[in-house]
Order: sequence, then C-alpha cells, then structure tokens
Amino acid sequence: MARAATVTIDLNAIAHNYRVAKSQAPEQKALAVIKANAYGHGAVDVAKKLEPEADGFAVACIEEAVELREGGIRKPIVLLEGFFTVDELDYICRHDIWTAVHNDFQLDAIAAADLARPVNVWLKLDTGMHRLGFSPEEYRAAYWRIEAMPQVNSVTMLSHFTSADDMDSPVTRHQMEIYDSVSRECPSTMSFANSAATMKHSGAHHDWQRPGIILYGSSPFEGEGDVQAQLKPVMTLTSEVIAVHDLQPGDAIGYNGTWVCDKPTRVGTVAMGYADGYPRQARNGTPVLVNGQRTRIIGRVSMDMLTVDLTGIDADRGSPVEFWGENLLANEVAPWCDTISYTLFTGITRRVHRKVKGWVPD
Repeated sequence: MARAATVTIDLNAIAHNYRVAKSQAPEQKALAVIKANAYGHGAVDVAKKLEPEADGFAVACIEEAVELREGGIRKPIVLLEGFFTVDELDYICRHDIWTAVHNDFQLDAIAAADLARPVNVWLKLDTGMHRLGFSPEEYRAAYWRIEAMPQVNSVTMLSHFTSADDMDSPVTRHQMEIYDSVSRECPSTMSFANSAATMKHSGAHHDWQRPGIILYGSSPFEGEGDVQAQLKPVMTLTSEVIAVHDLQPGDAIGYNGTWVCDKPTRVGTVAMGYADGYPRQARNGTPVLVNGQRTRIIGRVSMDMLTVDLTGIDADRGSPVEFWGENLLANEVAPWCDTISYTLFTGITRRVHRKVKGWVPD
C-alpha cells in the first residue's frame, strides 16, 4: 500500500453497539439500519457480523436489499422507501423482502399483483415529518384496505420522528400522541423508534426499534452524554504526514491563503483531501490528532491534501494522523465542518484504503 489514507472498520464495535441498542428494549425486536452501504461502513460486512443476533435489517431500496441477499444474508430486510416500480414486487415476494407502503400507487400495485405468496407490509403513517406516508385521516382507510388484501401476510405500522434528538421539543410528544391514537383503530405490530427514541423515549419503543447512527458509534445527541459513553466508534479515518515546512509570520497556507501565520509555525502536509471524503468546508481549527497529539487543521482542504499545525508537538514526516474514530469522535469533528457524523461516514470515497477488523463469516 502506497498512499496512507485508510479507513478502518471495527465490526466488533458494531456488534457491541447493536447490543447496547437492543438492551434499551430487550423484550422488543430491533432492525439494524444499514442503508447507504451501512452508513459508509460496508453493508454486507456489517450484516454478516450482525446476522447471528440481529432481528432483521433495514435498507432504503431494492438495490440495497439485493446486495444483501446476494451476499448471503437471510434475515428479514425492510425496504424503508418501499418499491418504486411494479416489477420489484416479484423480487420482494420471491426473496421474502418486507416493504414499506406509503402511497396509493404502492397500495394499488399490491392489490393488482399476482404474487406467489403474500408479502409483509410496513404501512407508513405521517405523524409530522411530511416526507412519506399517509396522513392520520388517510391511514385508517389504507390500513383496512391492505389488511383485507390476500396479497398481504402482515401489516406493521411505521412512522418516523422529526426531533427525537431534541429533548426539549414538544413535537416528539405530539407525534407519539398521533401514533398512539391511530394505532388504537388499526391494531398491528408497530415501529416508531429511531436511534434517538431507542435511547431516550421508552414510550415509543413498541414492537420494532430501528437503531441507525448509534450502531456506528455516534450519538444522535449533542455533546458526550450517557448515550455516547455506551457506544464504541466503528470507523477510524487515518493518514500520515507527507511533508513538513517551517513558515514565518505573514506566510499564507493553501488556496486563497485562508490561514496566515501570526508566529513561526511548523506545518505538516497530510495525504487526505475532499476527493477522499474529508469535507472541504472544514474550518481552520478543526481538531485532528497527529502522532496521538491533539492539534488543528490550518488552511483550506484541497482535493488530495490538507495541512495541520505541528507547532509544539512531537511529529514529523511519516507521523500518523487520525481525523475521527477511536480517539477523536466524529461528533466533535462534524460541527467544525458544518455537518453531522452521518455525512462524514457516508462520504468516504473508494480510493481510501479499507481495513476491516473483527470476524466476518464467509
């Protein structure tokens, strides 16, 4: 391996974090949400690691489900966006995929389908997110219609929180009230709790939890509270210093000179840039670890390189650099980049070398 830019995935940490999520509601089931290539961590690897203990998996679309089935995954898989074309129903039926239904097109398609066996449907209720799902007024009719279809084996009520990570928001309680009201008229298994609700809103646990970001060691809440303390980081992004320069006051660094030295400054150039997935918008001062010592990014992130402040620390060419992971939480880095940890994880590109720790069955 030549260039040192590397992302390391710790599958043992994934398993630990799933157990943490499951422990919040041990009597209920938990879908491991592994859409978007398991938030950039490798969907098949993550699913293989979790399959012996996970109750099922959730993905966004049929392509992601196909990848898992072709990778040997046999546990239930839920399509959170459902199907987009009628021809997907045949694959859904043959491979025992569970599908969300959130509009009349999907309802009509199932009603008209000649299926080899009935499918399991997760019927989506819009409690306030206003992206997908039937309004409470529409839901009751949709529920009783699909419940009567011979093409349907079971129905699960599905909804999604808008603000469960904001403990001061009144919206969460309002959404739960809507959900509970509709459920009294539409008896079925239920799934409402995302990562934040799994950890902090026991009243939303119901039958199926849907932990997502917490599986990857990142809390949906700000700060390093009790949730983060239970989790283990899964992804560690690293590289190394490839050049060192001693600059003087007034010297500018990088494109457009966004950093100008105000004192003698030792600068390290690191093999990592926005083409690797490190955010270009990272501000001056973004934390980074060099040779295990905390320092900062100075100057603009470019396509293949960025620069860090080595003044006063023990580092030289070849010193290891950690951008986030085991020793520096992605949740701390993300605000410096005007984003969230989800974006950091899913943004890593294919040219970054990938290492996987932890047993993955064949």
